Amino acid sequence: MLLAVICAVAVATIYVAQPVLAQIGGDLSLPEADLGWIVTAGQLGYLIGLALLVPLGDVFDRRKLIAWHLLLAAAGTALTAVAAQLWLLLAGLALAGLFAVVVQTTVAFAADLSTAAERGRTLGAVTSGVIIGILGARVLAGSLAALWGWRSVYVALAVLLIALTCCVLMLLPPDPRDVRSPYGSVLISLGRMFRDRLFVSRGLIAFFLFASFGTLWSGLALPLAAEPWHLSPDRIGLFGIAGLAGALGASRAGQGADAGRTDALTGGALALLAASWLATGQASWSLWPVMVGVVVLDFAVQAVHVNNQHLLTAAYSDRTSSAIGGYMLFYSLGSAVGATSTTAVYSVAGWAGSSFLGAAFALCALLVWAINRHAAADTRRDMLA
Repeated sequence: MLLAVICAVAVATIYVAQPVLAQIGGDLSLPEADLGWIVTAGQLGYLIGLALLVPLGDVFDRRKLIAWHLLLAAAGTALTAVAAQLWLLLAGLALAGLFAVVVQTTVAFAADLSTAAERGRTLGAVTSGVIIGILGARVLAGSLAALWGWRSVYVALAVLLIALTCCVLMLLPPDPRDVRSPYGSVLISLGRMFRDRLFVSRGLIAFFLFASFGTLWSGLALPLAAEPWHLSPDRIGLFGIAGLAGALGASRAGQGADAGRTDALTGGALALLAASWLATGQASWSLWPVMVGVVVLDFAVQAVHVNNQHLLTAAYSDRTSSAIGGYMLFYSLGSAVGATSTTAVYSVAGWAGSSFLGAAFALCALLVWAINRHAAADTRRDMLA
């Protein structure tokens, strides 16, 4: 439970800006086409952290590492809360995103604390915490912003991160590993993974998967705030509840992975992801299809994400932090591409253009899965053998 809460609060630092983009933009007088950079700043910091900080989990005691990263993420959110200029805001968001990679250190820690037979279920539970953070943050951000402005959202996050730092030091068990590798050799090992077909194919699926995810959640606030809806930030944030329902259902995907159904679950979920855009694309005309589409999209994204992590932590059981960190590089790049491109496309072609973009990303992920499904099946057989 504590590991899931850590993931929920840490990941929220990257996503709370999405339902209040319009409010932040109005406060700082930003043009609509540039709003995506507010989300992208955190994603870019996250990208750097994935490459340089997450591999530290294979070097140092992860309990202490998690505590330090939570504390430094709190510093980034505090800086964001007091920023009066755009460059200071982006610096705070980038710093918070840099140390929000504590999520990946926590996921790897959870995988190593689990038995092989229960790894999928454990990853599903911890990933549910991540999803609660991503989607629940939108509800919290919308409500707080409506009451006290967008800065109150980052003040609340800073307080929660500091409290969790204390909980980590008092409650988490010691790191179970006796042998750790030097940092240089860990980075070299991570680089070699990018020549592995299994790793790269799952990474590419994650890239397109989260580009589609980012297209929705970084852009959906724009048509909802525009005609004919004119929804306030708190009401826009409530759409996170619909996504939460779908994502929590995906927590059971880990049990399917433990039963050996990783490949079928991944392909089916990616097909659902592509189909969900037929519903979410109706945001300019009707809200009910959007809620259905949000549920399906978030279920599909998290089902694929859990299965990917299960497969990689099993294949690279001696270097789980590096495997998760490297895989999440693709995730971060995809999220950044989705966040930036959806606002740019929306300014030119409206929500219909953004929806076409999100569906295209989903179909690309499905294509990568279809081409490389045999590599995953072979790896699964090798692990069972």
